[in-house]
Amino acid sequence: MTGGPSGLEVGEDFGGFEGRAWLNCAHQGPLPLVAVAEAERALADKAAPHRLGDQAFTEVPGRLKAALGRLVGVPADQVVLGNSTTYGLHLLVHGVDWRHGDEVLLVEGDFPATIVPWLPLADRGVRVRLLRPEDGALDAGRLEAELTPATRLFCTSWVFSFTGQAVDLPALGRVCRRAGVTFVVNGSQGVGAAPLDLAALPVDALVSCGFKWLCGPYGTGFCWLAPDLLASLTHRPAYWLGHLAQDDLGGHSEIRLRDDLGAAAWDVFGTANFLNFRPWTASVEYLLRLGTERVAARDQALVERFLQGLDPDRYRLVSPRQGPGRSTLVVFGHHRPGRTEALHERLAAAGVDVALRRGRLRVSPHLYNTDADVDRALEVLDGADRGRP
Repeated sequence: MTGGPSGLEVGEDFGGFEGRAWLNCAHQGPLPLVAVAEAERALADKAAPHRLGDQAFTEVPGRLKAALGRLVGVPADQVVLGNSTTYGLHLLVHGVDWRHGDEVLLVEGDFPATIVPWLPLADRGVRVRLLRPEDGALDAGRLEAELTPATRLFCTSWVFSFTGQAVDLPALGRVCRRAGVTFVVNGSQGVGAAPLDLAALPVDALVSCGFKWLCGPYGTGFCWLAPDLLASLTHRPAYWLGHLAQDDLGGHSEIRLRDDLGAAAWDVFGTANFLNFRPWTASVEYLLRLGTERVAARDQALVERFLQGLDPDRYRLVSPRQGPGRSTLVVFGHHRPGRTEALHERLAAAGVDVALRRGRLRVSPHLYNTDADVDRALEVLDGADRGRP
């Protein structure tokens, strides 16, 4: 493939996609071949379980946490392993010491995964209020104006799935810090596509899935909660393998709860999870070897190529064309909205996979895509109206 400004050439690191152009990473990221090979080894080990040593039950989650910690700029022992974006949100929903009359602020139009987990709090007397953004983004000034003495927590996506808009994390975080409001970020549409250093951001919690821009298997996710927030949680799950070790089963060890687990006390049960976490680790380590800055540069080069070729006379761009609000998600629709769904079908028939979301098309390329993939999509879009009145 053409390397582009980032110098990345990774065409041979992924499968052939059966001849299709997969421009839908915001839905599912493909496994790189190193992860496919690791998944095959994990299957072989499960088929012959004598190969699964006791040490694997600590090595598998430990290696994954180390990789994820490097990716987002936090110590490995502060990473909490989950199975989805929702997992981390539920730790907060069930663990924060909510008071009757507390308020949670969300953003109207955000992805359901960022909204739905908070709704049951209404049964506990917590008000969940959705803020309507102006011009597609909720800025810091609007957030500050909406805060009340009851506001306890604000949760937003880093990148919005339906508009492609990236929010200003530092500015929103500063507003929350000044007001003593917990700031929670759903990073699922940004982590892996853009550099992130949590240590330098006024963010209290990050939740993310692992199967989009991190190119892991479905059913993977992680979160990070600032140490003081984690320590304040009132609910701590207890999983036997977190509090005991495999070696303890050979003797008569006393069963007791440990108090030195740190963030690991909140890990999803079954953290060895060989079939998912081993290939996901391989994917994250692969991205780290490439370098997040280089991956982001390549992704943005693909986005720019698509935007340069998109005909403004026929297509209305919803996502930002440029600036800090631009992400790797390009959202647009035909100027005649009734044609958008037919365009989605036409692209699929031509071997180009994009998403149809709320009556708009969403193109989301990642480092595995080639310039030819982008050009293939543009060719279909360019020829869609030819011969029509």
